This record gives sequence, C-alpha cells and structure tokens, in this order.
Amino acid sequence: MNRLFITEHVNLELLGTYLNGFVGKTLDFGIRLIACVLIYWIGRKIIRYIDRILTKVLSKKGIDQSIASFLKSMINIILTVVLIITIINRLGVDTTSFVAILASAGIAIGMALSGNLQNFAGGVIILLFKPFRIGDYILAQGQEGTVKEINILNTKIITGDNRGVYIPNGGLSGNVIINYNNEKTRRIDLVVGIDYGTDYDYAQRTSLEIIREDKRILDNPSPFVAIKNLSESSVDILIRVWVKRDDYWDVYFNLNERIYKTFNDKGIGFPFPQMTVHLDKGK
Repeated sequence: MNRLFITEHVNLELLGTYLNGFVGKTLDFGIRLIACVLIYWIGRKIIRYIDRILTKVLSKKGIDQSIASFLKSMINIILTVVLIITIINRLGVDTTSFVAILASAGIAIGMALSGNLQNFAGGVIILLFKPFRIGDYILAQGQEGTVKEINILNTKIITGDNRGVYIPNGGLSGNVIINYNNEKTRRIDLVVGIDYGTDYDYAQRTSLEIIREDKRILDNPSPFVAIKNLSESSVDILIRVWVKRDDYWDVYFNLNERIYKTFNDKGIGFPFPQMTVHLDKGK
C-alpha cells in the first residue's frame, strides 16, 4: 500500500514538473510570438515610412521613374529580409546558417546574372546622365535609328526601314554614341566632282546660286564652297551648308538633285572614271 502511494506521489510530482515546464515554455513561446508580431508590425511601419521618404527624395532629385522604382523595390526587399532574420532570431532559431545560405545564394545568383547586372548598371548610367532621350536619332553599336524605349536592361530603337532593334545597355553605355538630336542645327557636306578644264569660278557661282534659292539653308554659318581634292579623274568641289536639324534629310536629297540637274543644264560636266592606255608598237 505504501509502495503504491509512493509511486503515485512520484508520478504526480513528475506530471507537475512536466506541466510546469510545458506551461513555462508555452508562456515563453507566446511572449516571443507576441514580440515577433510587434516587431513585424513596427518593422513594416518603418519600411513603409522609409519608402515614402525615398519616394519624395527621388522625385525631388528628378531620378528617372525606372530607376526610382527599382531602387525602392531593392531597398524594400533588403529591409524585409533583415526584418525576417530579426524575427527568426527572436524566436530562438539560430540564423547563422540561414545567413550563410542566403549569402551563398546571392553570390550564385550574382554570377548567373553577371551580364544582366552589367546591363542594369549601363541602364542606370543612361537614365541618370541621359546621353539620349526617347525620340532622339542615334548611331550606336553599329545600329542607327530613333530611340523608342529606354528600359533598365536594354534600349529599343526603330531603324529607318521600321525594324525594332534591342541594344543591351551594358555595351551601349560603354561605347561611342552619336546623337543627331543634341543640337538644333546640322551641317550638310557634299562633294561634287566636275571635269578637268571646267571653269571653277563658274561652277562655284552656280553652286552658290542653288544654295541661295533654298530658304531652308541658313545664312549663319555662311555656306562654303571650295576645291577639296584634285582627284585622278575629277576636280572635287566641297559644298558645306547649315540647316535646322529637322530639315537635314530633305535639304540633303533636294540639294543633290538640284546640283545634278542645274550642272547638266549649264554645261558643267560630271566626269567618268578614265584610264589612258598607251600602246607601244614594236618595230
């Protein structure tokens, strides 16, 4: 009887100890859980506040919308990861391995996306320094056309024959870009070959008359006509005129046409390549 009583007493003590330990751990976990909920709630409030401040700062600085959106998303992700690690650590979970795995994954992803990261950096440079804008006509990476879109990884241009070309921003930002829209005026250079023996003064006056008849050609800087080269088969006349940027191609083609017609009408000949062959008659 005494042995049974003692056994029951011991079991009750063990049960009490177990219950006390369980209740203590449950309370401790509950407190930790409540603390984690509070940390998450406060953390999200802080992240949203930082996002609003960042939006105002980027807007005042005039940062491009694409860059602003990416920066805000990246900072939001980083702060959220920090918040999650803090919460996991508060729950009593060792975060050392988690951070190591996260760092390794970041390195692996960075190596896999190295080309895209280069293009992203190029996109940031283009959007910040604006070597060209949408609507500009550019020559870059062997491609020529009008800029249609400037994305964070690539730039789309439309060529003269209406083809869409996507140029990676990495190569685009690190190489030569010719922007034909930077200035309000452009210079047209034409080289016209005339026959040897032609009166040059007459050809020069005729060229200047053609230029003066076109009101789209600017007076300042003044038109320029001079002999450029004495080639094998022709005297090459250089004609330089300045026009408004938007008139460039119309004036260019029209000037070529009018020079051809007028020179023919006034007897100024265009030479053909010639070769003189001397025959030595044997005795």
